[in-house]
Amino acid sequence: MKALVVRLSSIGDVVHTLPVLAALRGHGWEAGWVVEPPARPLLEDNPLLDRLAAAPPARGFRWPLAAAALRSLRAERYDAALDFQGLWKSAAWARLSGARRVVGYDRAWRREPASAWFVRERQALPPGLPHVIDKNLALLRRLGIEAVGSREFPLPRSEERARRVADALAALAGGTIPNAGVVLLNPGGGWESKLWHAASFGALARGLADHGFASVVTWGPGEEPLAERVVAASGGAARKAFATALLDYVELARLARLVVAADTGPLHIACAVGTPVVALFGPTDPARNGPFSPADMTLRQVPPCAPCHRRRCPRHESVMAGIPPDEVLAAALRRLAGPGRASLAV
Repeated sequence: MKALVVRLSSIGDVVHTLPVLAALRGHGWEAGWVVEPPARPLLEDNPLLDRLAAAPPARGFRWPLAAAALRSLRAERYDAALDFQGLWKSAAWARLSGARRVVGYDRAWRREPASAWFVRERQALPPGLPHVIDKNLALLRRLGIEAVGSREFPLPRSEERARRVADALAALAGGTIPNAGVVLLNPGGGWESKLWHAASFGALARGLADHGFASVVTWGPGEEPLAERVVAASGGAARKAFATALLDYVELARLARLVVAADTGPLHIACAVGTPVVALFGPTDPARNGPFSPADMTLRQVPPCAPCHRRRCPRHESVMAGIPPDEVLAAALRRLAGPGRASLAV
C-alpha cells in the first residue's frame, strides 16, 4: 500500500507531520510526500521516505513545474493521498494526484473550510487532541492506523555534517564548546508579529552570561541583520552564529544545551530532536503547536484576538513586547537546571 503525504509548508508544519511518516512506515505503508522548496531539505534523503515530489513555491508558482510534479505523482498510483494542511492548494494537490482515496479533515477543522469540497473522505477530529501532531496522526485512523501520542521524528542525518557543525561551533566558542554548553537564541521567523524583540534577546543573553552560559544567535536567509542587532544589544554577551542551511541547524540544535525561540521552525526542530526549549508565544496557541515535553517552558502574552493565525492583525501586532526579559531568563535558568535532552526517536 502506498500513501501520499500532502503537507506543502511551512518548516514547522512539516516537522509536526514527520510522526505521520514514521507511523505509515511502521504499519507497512510506502510513503511519498509533496512539498514546497523551503522545507524540502528535511525530506531529501529521509530514511523513511520512498518518494519526494517538488511542488512549486506558492510565490513564483510555475505551471510547467506543477504539471511535471503531478505527472510524477500520478505515475505512482497512490492508494491514498492525505491532505494534512486543510487549504485549497493542498486539497487540490491531493485530489489531482490521482490517488484512489483522497483523505482530509472535515470543514470545521480546515483552515479554508470550503476546500473540503476536494476531499472524498472527510475526518472529524475527536475532542481531547489539542496538539497539531496528534491532529495529524488522527487522520491516519482513516487508514486503520492508530498512532496518536507518537513523537517519532525521522530526520536525515549525516555524520560529516554533524562533525562540520560541531567544529564550527567549537571555533565560534574559541576552540572548544564550553562545558556548560551553549544556548541558542533564535530571534527570526516568518511572522514578524510572533517574534520577540532584538533588544529583549540581547538582555536575555546578558543575563545568561552572568550565570556562566554562552549564547549563540542563529539566523536564516535574510535574518543576518536581525542577528547582528541582537549581538549588539547583548553588549558582547552573545555571538552571531555561522551561516547554517536547514539541516545544519538541525545538527546545531542537537548540540545545544537550550534553545530560546518564538513559534517558528527552529523552535519546532529543537523540540523534534529533544533539545530543551523555552518557547515564546503570543497570537498563536502553544497548546496546539508548542513544546510537547512536560519539562519545557512556555511564556505567552495573550492578545484579545487569540488564537489568531493572521500574519497582520492590529490586535496582536505588539503583543510579544509584553514578555519581560527577566521572566524569560528565569524560565531559561529553571529549564537549564532541570532534565536534559528528551529521549526521542529521530
